[in-house]
Amino acid sequence: MSIPEGYKPHFRKSAFTDPWEPLYSRMTPDQISLGAVLREAHCNSRGIIHGGFISSIADNAMGLTCAQMMKAEGREMKSLITVNLSVDFTGMAKVGEWIATQSEMVKLGGSLGFVQCQLVTEKAIVARANATFKLG
Repeated sequence: MSIPEGYKPHFRKSAFTDPWEPLYSRMTPDQISLGAVLREAHCNSRGIIHGGFISSIADNAMGLTCAQMMKAEGREMKSLITVNLSVDFTGMAKVGEWIATQSEMVKLGGSLGFVQCQLVTEKAIVARANATFKLG
């Protein structure tokens, strides 16, 4: 499968996400989208995307989007901590499919940021998520 236009190898690596590589990201003025071609490492024993992967990639994408919006407003960011994460699993995806996040900043307050996200494939909305971040 070819990687959709605008996505490049993800710029932020961590030991936590290493088993899920390769991950891809695409930066636009209002969000950072994360994507991956689903492999066994992303799925449960039945070959269906795992809720833990969905939750983690959504949290990561929403946090990056929140940080990007803070920078766009000229705000210094020392830390960003997830204080609430809610995920609704609305569909499924299987090995070989491309999945990507679509995040939107809901509100950037003085000490909290609110972001929502959908995880989508070509066929379905797989999940929707909301997160609240403590802005440091």
